[in-house]
Amino acid sequence: MLAVNAGHRSLILFWLLWPLGLQACADDRLPAEADSARIALEEAFRNDVLPILETNCFSCHSHQAEDAEAGLMLDSRSGWEVGGVSGPAVMPGQPDESLLMSAIRHQGLEMPPGGKLTDEEIATIEQWIRDGAHDPRISESATTLGSIDLAAGRQHWAFQPIAAISPPVVVDTTWPLNEIDHFLLSKLEAEGLHPVGDADRYTWLRRVSFDLTGVPPTPADIEAFLSDDSPEAYARVVDRLLAAPAFGERWARHWLDLVGYADQIGTSNAVFAQHAWRYRDYVIDAFNDDKPFDRFIREQIAGDLLPYETVAERQSNLTATGFLVLGDIEIVEADKEKLLVDIVDQQLTKVGTAFLGMTLGCARCHDHKFDPISANDYYAMAGFFHNTSSVYKTDRGVWSDVHTIELPETDEEQAEREADALSQAEQIALWRSECKQAQTRMAELEAQLTDESLEESARQELTRRRDEQQQIINRVNRDLPHAEYFAPSPPRVYGVIEVELPQNMRITYRGNPRALGAAVPRGFLSVISEETPEIPPTESGRLQLADWIASAEHPLTARVTVNRIWQKLFGEGLVRTVDYFGIPGDRPSHPELLDYLARRFADNGWSTKAIIREIVLSRAYRLSSAQDEANHQIDPDNRLLWRMNRVRLDAEAIRDAMIFASGRLQSTGGPAMPLEFPENVGGLSPTDVNPPHFRLTRWRANQELERTIYLPVIRSSSQPGPAELRNVFDFPQPSTFTGRRVTTAVPTQALFLMNSPIVTSHASALAEWLTTQCPAEPERLAMLWLTLLNRPITTAERNSTEQFLTDAGENAWTELCHALLASNEFLMRL
Repeated sequence: MLAVNAGHRSLILFWLLWPLGLQACADDRLPAEADSARIALEEAFRNDVLPILETNCFSCHSHQAEDAEAGLMLDSRSGWEVGGVSGPAVMPGQPDESLLMSAIRHQGLEMPPGGKLTDEEIATIEQWIRDGAHDPRISESATTLGSIDLAAGRQHWAFQPIAAISPPVVVDTTWPLNEIDHFLLSKLEAEGLHPVGDADRYTWLRRVSFDLTGVPPTPADIEAFLSDDSPEAYARVVDRLLAAPAFGERWARHWLDLVGYADQIGTSNAVFAQHAWRYRDYVIDAFNDDKPFDRFIREQIAGDLLPYETVAERQSNLTATGFLVLGDIEIVEADKEKLLVDIVDQQLTKVGTAFLGMTLGCARCHDHKFDPISANDYYAMAGFFHNTSSVYKTDRGVWSDVHTIELPETDEEQAEREADALSQAEQIALWRSECKQAQTRMAELEAQLTDESLEESARQELTRRRDEQQQIINRVNRDLPHAEYFAPSPPRVYGVIEVELPQNMRITYRGNPRALGAAVPRGFLSVISEETPEIPPTESGRLQLADWIASAEHPLTARVTVNRIWQKLFGEGLVRTVDYFGIPGDRPSHPELLDYLARRFADNGWSTKAIIREIVLSRAYRLSSAQDEANHQIDPDNRLLWRMNRVRLDAEAIRDAMIFASGRLQSTGGPAMPLEFPENVGGLSPTDVNPPHFRLTRWRANQELERTIYLPVIRSSSQPGPAELRNVFDFPQPSTFTGRRVTTAVPTQALFLMNSPIVTSHASALAEWLTTQCPAEPERLAMLWLTLLNRPITTAERNSTEQFLTDAGENAWTELCHALLASNEFLMRL
């Protein structure tokens, strides 16, 4: 081999890379040449271009102008990079694509307004842009901290460190049951308020059952609680509910609201998300297993990068990253560069909302208008996801698809799958043989039908037999592609992968991926931490981001999380803007209590069940929701919690309770979409320009009895089939990330409850169940009230109901059950 010295290596490398360098910027040349060229170009700007701009443009387009026209500033580099209302004014290297050139050429816009520049001046600016628009001027802009005052921003309560706080002293020491009550009572006493009395046992049991599991207590649960006179009676109920599988099913739904979860990819062409259910079941299992919340965070942001010891742990880690891609990703986007930056924005927005309670996406185009978050911060954080691959372009036209990740299998899982694959292969072989035989038989029949001497009755019989063979062929032609597409294969999940060559993300002016500014080193929000993470050169940095967010010392994560938990249990958060802890957001009604809960949460192993248990065993959670006029005059919004807030059940709880009442509610898990039916799937041919899609025309047997969380969630239309109740009771649009649903009261809800065949069927099933449980009507009435309203029937109610049953006739019990299912008391959690 020839010995090559360092200088020769540089020259060889230069010539090898020269073709690539044609597409790079001027500063990618050899150092000395680049410096010399850059200096010359910058001098040309100062001597030739800048005087033209100063003379003709600055009076209307500068920081000194009284009101810059169209928001465009030309007295700084960042001014023309960011541009005005129409976007960047200059596209370096592309004069014909630059708005500034269009204006001075008088192509549409005509600038300057006093008259056109000379041909020589126009040529000078055109050459400046063609050479790369070198501009040495530096000014504070949207690409730096600009007007962000970090010192002032850090004074905001949400960015302050979480304090270690002891419960305050109260006057009435007999009222509190735990430390939480001390914080609440102290505030009440300071304002001259007195908490109302406790809720009765029936009300409390219904409240805690719905809050923790999403379904009401059974008559047996009620009897067991009422007969338990021990001091531990309330705690036993709470522990039973926390241990029930229904707990995870209930609390997972809260989290899925924040994820924008659906069983559909994007919103176009009804593309099914075949594997989404695995993430849904992961979340359910995480809450049931009381997975430490800091681990829950790390797995969802960087599960693919975490170490593991078992196959099950690896499966869980990979499945968790569905958090990043199970949003409304518009996979039909033809502009792939735009698609990628939009996905990054969605992922950063979701992380900001779910974990930090901040609107990070507001800083995509400029510094945040309200919070101390700069555009630099945005791109520093976005860089973690810019180096994460979420989608790939398919071979079907302009379509993209979300990455699917193959999960490892245990030996048992692999053996079971291989057995299923063998069974299906045998079935496919049988179908093909059947189709071939049908084709042969059909040809024979067609030949016989050409005989003109056939009698009419013999011809009709042959035609019938030929049509039977055609039906066999049609069925096989439909079922065979379906069976091959959905053949048993290793389990897969939607997830992300690291890019091969991570790089810092460049600023995209006004979100335009082709108007690029400087690269921003990956990092965290400056107002919270100016630490620069140490990121290995081959990694995205998501693992470091996850560690930062999941730190017990992070001022936002634990606060945001316990506030969400409080809101689900009390109807209002201690901070009412549960998704936004920014400066214009709500201030905490009890800041010391919020910090106490946040510190307890982190210090006690990030246990969701432990913090819920502590809250629901407080005296405050036990309060009645009764009105008190004196308290109302002082605190009409009940911000200091002198009573329990009344809450309307959400769509899932209403539907599940209707089915649960008659003992028919099922929890199955597994795929939500009934894609096993060929009539529900189209576009399976690889020659189709559009991807495979769904049409939900057939449902599984008893799918109408499945718990709502296990039913398909669709983005592109109203919720179909068994879950249509979600359409009228404020189910959130699955393209959004929300920690708090709106609650409306509109006529369509009452009309649905009165007229829906679904509600009527639930009423009929309940009436039938009651008849089998209690043949005697007096006991049946008592059971109905305990089952639906979870309390005893009153004498007045019994008298009026008995009269109704006498007058109503044949369907009296169904009508009675229907009336109670539509009643306010059934719909409310008091």
